[in-house]
Amino acid sequence: MIKLTILGSGAATPTLKRGVTAQYLNFNERRILIDCGEGTQLQVRRYGVKFQRIQYIFISHLHGDHYLGLVGLLSSMNLLGRVNAMHIFAAPELELILKQQFELTYVKLNFELIFHHLTAKTTTLVLEDKVMTVKAIPLKHRISCYGFLFEEKIKERGVDPEAIKEFDLTIPEILALKAGKDVMRGEITMPNEDATFDPPKPKSYAFCTDTKYLTRLVDEIQGVDYLYHEATFLEKEKDRAKATFHTTALQAATLAKAAQVGHLLLGHFSARYRNTDELLSEAQSVFPNTTCVYDGQEFYLAKNN
Repeated sequence: MIKLTILGSGAATPTLKRGVTAQYLNFNERRILIDCGEGTQLQVRRYGVKFQRIQYIFISHLHGDHYLGLVGLLSSMNLLGRVNAMHIFAAPELELILKQQFELTYVKLNFELIFHHLTAKTTTLVLEDKVMTVKAIPLKHRISCYGFLFEEKIKERGVDPEAIKEFDLTIPEILALKAGKDVMRGEITMPNEDATFDPPKPKSYAFCTDTKYLTRLVDEIQGVDYLYHEATFLEKEKDRAKATFHTTALQAATLAKAAQVGHLLLGHFSARYRNTDELLSEAQSVFPNTTCVYDGQEFYLAKNN
């Protein structure tokens, strides 16, 4: 299962209707928190996320609305008996911030924090296992900031059950077929394509928060199934967006269209907007398959059978 839960969809400061940036991603049972703004642990509880299962935390940058909830969340995990290590991907300064916070308040965590420093100037692979990869994508904000690309690895080929029965395939033969090989029986060859079918297309999710409009992102996120992109302002505020290193809804939609993504999710909305109707209309004029997200909303990139 690949399921995304929006924990916070607002910008700068939390409001009564929107928390600040945080998302929970279950990527084939890899439990991931993306950003952790103020109040995230309350949002986690509100929307039914079992936060002790979180294995990885990715922090885009060190503006408060993207990381200030982290100390409280980690402290609660500790109080509730967590012992499993936590992997944190973030700017090197976050390690210093957290260590000083806990040292000055005499808090000793009973689980290890494993830091993975994000410093690269180009898109870099930062995590890989047998089912997924994660790349950090440098964005352009007032301070060092990264987006993240989560990609499913190509699964093995599926073997036709009828072929298994008809030809009484052995386990080694089935494994060979799944790996894309032909089966050899003496001088007889069973072509792989006659007994297998293509695996499902790998799923992908890109998270691009605080950034100026960056046309180079088109190559980085080409063809992703779901793209989350900040849309802090309407196009009529594009000068404000440029000055604060943010993006408009129209600009985000333009990127989505050029990159041929499957679905565009907009978030990180300025509190100046009472609702997202204008933002949605503006984006859909360019890229119809757009959603303005709200706290608690869930999206399934893939479901268990």
